Amino acid sequence: MAVSSLISNCATVVDEINGPTVETKLHYPSNNSVVRVSGRNGATQQFLAIRPENIKASLVLFAGGTGDIGLSQSGSFRRGGNFLVKTRNKFAQQDMLVAVVDTPSDRSSLDHFRTSKAHAIDIRSVINWLRKTADVPVWLVGTSRGTIPAAGVAGQLTTGGPDGIVLTSTVFGPSKRGTIYGANLKAIKVPILVVHHQNDSCSVTAYSGTTRFMKSILGASKSELIPIRGGIGNMGNSCGPKGHHGYLGQENMVVKLIADWIKAN
Repeated sequence: MAVSSLISNCATVVDEINGPTVETKLHYPSNNSVVRVSGRNGATQQFLAIRPENIKASLVLFAGGTGDIGLSQSGSFRRGGNFLVKTRNKFAQQDMLVAVVDTPSDRSSLDHFRTSKAHAIDIRSVINWLRKTADVPVWLVGTSRGTIPAAGVAGQLTTGGPDGIVLTSTVFGPSKRGTIYGANLKAIKVPILVVHHQNDSCSVTAYSGTTRFMKSILGASKSELIPIRGGIGNMGNSCGPKGHHGYLGQENMVVKLIADWIKAN
């Protein structure tokens, strides 16, 4: 199903910082909206929203690395090779309202911030915007280091938080920049889907780490590990998107697998 264009085929910047929403249409050919919502302590949270015609669920996508995707007001990215960033339209084609989040306005990196209460407040503003836009469940989806805020926010927002989370290429560690175990995993009660390539050769996301992790999320209302096999091996950084860590050559399959699981739960 093709993703519908927004009103007048213009992207929209939505500013909810100071009271009533103000919309400014930017004239570039896109089905996307760049949205900015208020966070905490005067900070703002910017994200790219992609809206399909028939919305079945809403997704907040967390990229890996530092979390800084370089989102511009024109809807482009300085860093767009990440698995979730490059498949954003594929998720929208699965009837998902998509929000690809950047770092908040007062930070250039999410390192040592992903599991904080402050970050949860920022993302709660995104979740609230999504719920106002469509009355459907909201899921947090992270890949690589993006799995840390997906779990971190879910662990912080025990009320008003997400309806489920999806973790792909999870950072089990050890790592000085944080791991999934920095999140309050025991507080997460919503469904959790874990997707991981069996041949992921990134040192902090080895598939062997899934055994311990699945035992640490027993409080979730439902949890499942789906191993991925095949695809294209590493063509560069083993922790980058060009290889098993980023499901190279398997993007369509993995996106549909995730979307189907969300719809079923």
